[in-house]
Amino acid sequence: MSIDVTTIGFTKTTAEDFFSRVRAAGVRKMIDVRLHNTSQLAGFAKSDDLAFFLKTICGAAYVHEPLLAPTEEIMTAFKKEKGDWNVFQNDFMGLMAERKVESHFRAEEFDDSCLLCSEDKPHRCHRRLVCDYLNGKWGGKLSVRHL
Repeated sequence: MSIDVTTIGFTKTTAEDFFSRVRAAGVRKMIDVRLHNTSQLAGFAKSDDLAFFLKTICGAAYVHEPLLAPTEEIMTAFKKEKGDWNVFQNDFMGLMAERKVESHFRAEEFDDSCLLCSEDKPHRCHRRLVCDYLNGKWGGKLSVRHL
């Protein structure tokens, strides 16, 4: 049984485009995998506003899941200190293994969900790494599409 999961970033897009993509994908639950979800810089993606917009526009639930976010130290080393992506990737994958995130969730909980982060593209974003990690632990059950 395949579990349909999407991912999305909110930067470099308009609210109209963002919510149109989410609605068209049939997302029932947005899983926010950001460490910080209340920054003024997040605009329409601040946690309380996002929860309201998702419910009103898309009929979707909102959940913040910091267990699927990097630590402040890992983020600082990569973003602020302009660290190497491969180091970030190894550190974050190690963190998820240390946290044993696969044991905190069931694959079915991700069905028709969308993992949210800030990066506009998934290539160098931890939301993709979360999906890769969980797929490795759950035998490839997740069918992932990046919006």
